[in-house]
Amino acid sequence: MKTKLWEKESVVTPHWLLEFTAGNDKILDLELAEFDVLGSMAHVEMLAKVGLITLDEHPLLKNELQVILSKIKNNEFVIEEGVEDVHSQVEILLTRKLGDVGKKIHTARSRNDQVLTDIKLYTVNELKKTVSLINDLFKLLIGKSEEYKNVLIPGYTHLQAAMPSSFGLWFGAFAESLCDDMEMVNAAYNIANKNPLGSGAGYGGSLPIDRDVTTELLNFDGMNYNVVYAQMTRGKTEKATTIALATVAATLSKLAMDICLYNSQNFGFVSFPDSLTTGSSIMPHKKNPDVFELVRAKCNRLQALPNELTLLLNNLPSGYHRDFQLTKEILFPAFKEMHACIKATIKMLEQIQINKNAINDEKYKFIFSVEAVNQLVLGGMSFRDAYQKVGAEITNNEFEFNETLKHTHQGSIHNLCNDEIKKRFEKLREKN
Repeated sequence: MKTKLWEKESVVTPHWLLEFTAGNDKILDLELAEFDVLGSMAHVEMLAKVGLITLDEHPLLKNELQVILSKIKNNEFVIEEGVEDVHSQVEILLTRKLGDVGKKIHTARSRNDQVLTDIKLYTVNELKKTVSLINDLFKLLIGKSEEYKNVLIPGYTHLQAAMPSSFGLWFGAFAESLCDDMEMVNAAYNIANKNPLGSGAGYGGSLPIDRDVTTELLNFDGMNYNVVYAQMTRGKTEKATTIALATVAATLSKLAMDICLYNSQNFGFVSFPDSLTTGSSIMPHKKNPDVFELVRAKCNRLQALPNELTLLLNNLPSGYHRDFQLTKEILFPAFKEMHACIKATIKMLEQIQINKNAINDEKYKFIFSVEAVNQLVLGGMSFRDAYQKVGAEITNNEFEFNETLKHTHQGSIHNLCNDEIKKRFEKLREKN
């Protein structure tokens, strides 16, 4: 029996060509196995409803697909030697068990819309996992924001000590950043959550199918109506998804960079238990933030993926092209990397240690100069004159810090608005 869905009986395809064209598909396709079977189960239901398979054939296919699905969930499913991809393997198993009935699984379907459906189901599932992890990180950041809202920290601009801030504002800033990131994740989710099944190779077909049936059974929000456009979503879905992941990655990368700085002796704002840092082979005093350095690096690499997909897909005409196969090599590892980075960030932040006295270092006394200006303005002086007066005091080393400035500022900057941020995030999470 031929193991390639497209291979003709009279043609012998050379082994080297099969190896080159299959690439990493046999490995990557295991990620799609469950979704391939779920798509086939919905397809079988539709075929039975419109009369393209008989009432006797329907339960046979349905039951055997359930057997294959159970094997997948029990990690017993493999793509056999010589079999090109997961779609071929499933059809081979059905035909091996059911004979000619198994061959009917491909009625009114192309491998093009089959893999499109698999990838969209996979992407929707992985985006839901991503949202769950973002939710966990968001809750942790908001919690830390409330816990440390009264602990001052020097704020920096141009890497120069600028104005007083707080750990509460710092943690909360990244929580709100995740809100914007969720907007992008939701957009990717909405693009992915459309049913392409029934579009065939991108040009439909004359068999009497009912695409509403598979759309409902597979829990898609809607469908790609135009069959040509359905095929055009291959690559577009992946790119939209990597853009969303890149947005989340940018937030994590900035957070990681902050922590690498704040953990250094020059800043000393935060630290971690020795068990969460690494040492040096020759310097016994080192406590390196390797986890956050790797989060930074991995997230920077994730931000390059939309561009990589652009270079892969740019200027391709409509219709299917084998170039699309390589999108899996970009998308699938991206989810794993993203999820690992979020999990690592959560585990580290759960044990972050805050230096509550960082603001008291002598080198930060001038960051309260803005508060001194404001106090003069409140006393009736124009802002420009107050600015010049305090500036001259700093230049002449006459500026005097006092606790009143500190406490006045501490009481004025902590309108965290965390309740509003939480409301916004919850609305975004509910949309997914």
